[in-house]
Amino acid sequence: MFSLFKYHLRSVLVRWRSTLATILGLALVIAVFILVQSLAAGIEKSSSNTGDPRNLLVTRQGALAETTSVITRDQFNIIRYLPGVARDATNQPIASGDVLIIINLPRNNGTGNANVMVRGIAPTGRALRPQASLVEGRWFAPGKREAVASRRLAGRMANLQVGQTFKTGGVELTVVGIFDGQRSAFDSELWIDADEARSAFDRPDYSSLLLRPESDEALLQLKKHLEGERRLKVKAVREVDYYKEQTRTAGPIKWLGNGLAIVMSIGALFAAMNTLYASVGARTREIGTLRVLGFRRRSILLGFLLEGAMLSGIGGILGCLLALPMHGYSTGTLGWETFTEVVFDFQITPLLAAKGIAFAIIVGLIGSFLPALRAARLPVISSLKAA
Repeated sequence: MFSLFKYHLRSVLVRWRSTLATILGLALVIAVFILVQSLAAGIEKSSSNTGDPRNLLVTRQGALAETTSVITRDQFNIIRYLPGVARDATNQPIASGDVLIIINLPRNNGTGNANVMVRGIAPTGRALRPQASLVEGRWFAPGKREAVASRRLAGRMANLQVGQTFKTGGVELTVVGIFDGQRSAFDSELWIDADEARSAFDRPDYSSLLLRPESDEALLQLKKHLEGERRLKVKAVREVDYYKEQTRTAGPIKWLGNGLAIVMSIGALFAAMNTLYASVGARTREIGTLRVLGFRRRSILLGFLLEGAMLSGIGGILGCLLALPMHGYSTGTLGWETFTEVVFDFQITPLLAAKGIAFAIIVGLIGSFLPALRAARLPVISSLKAA
C-alpha cells in the first residue's frame, strides 16, 4: 500500500499545474468560510468576555435586553437597600442604575451614520465594571455634560477623541476620556453620568440595575427574592450570563457563512472532480499497470480517494493561512439586540481552523469519489492498450 501512496504522490508532483489549480480553488473556499465564521466567533467572544460573575443584573420581567427594560426609581431604591447587597467604605450600596440611550453619530470614514449605545452609569458603576480601564484623559464629572468613549469606538466614529464634542437630541457632550473595554461588549459604548442622562434625554426611570451581592450565597438569595417578589416584577441574572445570551447577532452571520461555504464548495467539488477525471484519463495505462502488478480494485479506489483528500487537505491548510492575517482585525456590524454598532475582532480559533480543514477534506473526498470509482472499474486489457 505504501508503494501505491508513493505513486500517487509522484503523480501529483508531475501534474503540478492541475494540482495547484485544485489546491488554490479549495484554499479560496476555505478562506472565505473561515473569515465569515470568524466574524460570528468574534461577536460571541465579545459577549462572553463581558461582565463580572460577582454582579447581578436586574431588568424588567419579560425584557429581552437592557434597551427594552425599565426599572423605576422606586424599584431602584427598594432593590439596592435589600439585605445581601454589598456596601462600600462609606456604607453605601454597591449598585448602579443604568440608563441606555441609542444615538446616531457619523462614521470616521465618511460612509454615513450609525447607531451608537450611550450608557448612563452611577459613580459606583465604574467599580462594578473593572474590565473598563481609563487609557486617556479622565472620567466624566456629573452635571457637566461630559462623556467617555471606548477606544475602539472612538477609532470608528467621528468626534469621539478627547476634547471633541458631539450633539445629540439637542444636547452637546464633551469627550473627556477614552477607556479600554478589553475586547468586551463595553467597547461598543459611550459612558455618561446616569442622572444626567435621565435629565438630558428626558428619561424618568432607569433601564437596568447592576449590583454587587455580598457573596455567592447572597447572590442566589437575592435572585430568588427578586424574581419571587410579584410587586417588583423584575428578572435577575448574573451579569456574565446576561451577556452570554446576547449573541443573536452571530446567528445570521453563521448562516451566511454556512450558505456561502455550501455554494462555493459545490463549485470547488466540481473543479476537483473535473481535475481528477482528467487525471484518471491521463493515467489509464498506469492504472492498468497497477492492476497487473496485483493491486485490487478497492486499492485503486482508496488510492485516488487518498489523493483527493491529500490535495483538499493542503488546500484547507493554505486557506487557513490566507485567512490568518485577519485574526484580531477590528470591525463592526449592526447588533440585532440593540440595533447599534457592535465593535468586535475577527477570531480565527484553532477549532475554527480545524473545522475548515475538515470541511476541505470532506469536499475533496466527495469530489474524488466518482473519478476514483471510474479508475477502479477500468478493464485491465483496455487500460494497457490505451495511448
